Amino acid sequence: MTSDAAPATPDRQIETLTALTPDQAEAVSTILSDAARTDGQQAVSEQGRLQLRGGPREGVRHFLLTVGGELVGYGQLEDTDPIEAPAAELVVDPAHRGHGHGRALGSALLAASGKRLRVWAHGGHSAARHLSQVLGLTLFRELRQMRRPLGEGPALPEPVLPEGVRIRTFVPGEDDAAWLAVNAAAFAHHPEQGSLTQRDLDDRKAEPWFDPAGFFLAVRESDGEVVGFHWTKVHAEEQIGEVYVVGVAPGSQGGGLGKALTAVGLRHLAASGLPTAMLYVDADNKPAVTVYERLGFVTHETDLMYRTET
Repeated sequence: MTSDAAPATPDRQIETLTALTPDQAEAVSTILSDAARTDGQQAVSEQGRLQLRGGPREGVRHFLLTVGGELVGYGQLEDTDPIEAPAAELVVDPAHRGHGHGRALGSALLAASGKRLRVWAHGGHSAARHLSQVLGLTLFRELRQMRRPLGEGPALPEPVLPEGVRIRTFVPGEDDAAWLAVNAAAFAHHPEQGSLTQRDLDDRKAEPWFDPAGFFLAVRESDGEVVGFHWTKVHAEEQIGEVYVVGVAPGSQGGGLGKALTAVGLRHLAASGLPTAMLYVDADNKPAVTVYERLGFVTHETDLMYRTET
């Protein structure tokens, strides 16, 4: 969420769509790129950016804010969680901030959600915090981005696998269903990660960064069942390797598999010559934060989520 809360603009319009045309998606992507250069991070998450293209998606709406026919702001509302309030992200073109466009988008998202809304503020900038107050939202979630050097700092641990478990890499097309199943089970408590579908997986497999050689599966030797995974990601331009997601099936938790998988992925990223590793973790997940701190990770920045009072 990057925005402002200034007075209204008479010729401002907001159009709500269930899908964007290729030209509209490209225009939104341009605003996102410009905003990222100004703000230092993306205003819309990876999932939100993937949802710009590919036609309608269940529960997803796009909000295009124009002034005099020029696109200057974008918002996205996703209402797919059966329990949680709809989640939103929004951005205003840096060249058009200070004119109330952020407040207008936020108000439109709030109204469309039935005044039951969660909004991400990536990076937690002061303008986004101010807008959340204007909209009557309160802070309830903090997502930390943590980083550590790969060529120095604490030595990466040797992976110690539980007995009867081996590591192999993901085979696209063959392992899709098994991975989706273990991901859903491992993240049943997580509203974003645990709800990924085949379409979501296909979106990621189609991205330039996707590399199955960095997607590790832990399988039982007795029957080949997938019981855990570590999917790494390389941000080529920034030369950063990411602990994209680590998951362990509920029946295999508590035996050190998650720690071993984390070590496998970090060693892979280090062997690729990347100088830095990053990951995201909820600040209130104290056990995970402690594990990552012991691995040499420190907090680099935070994303904040605000919501209406429930």
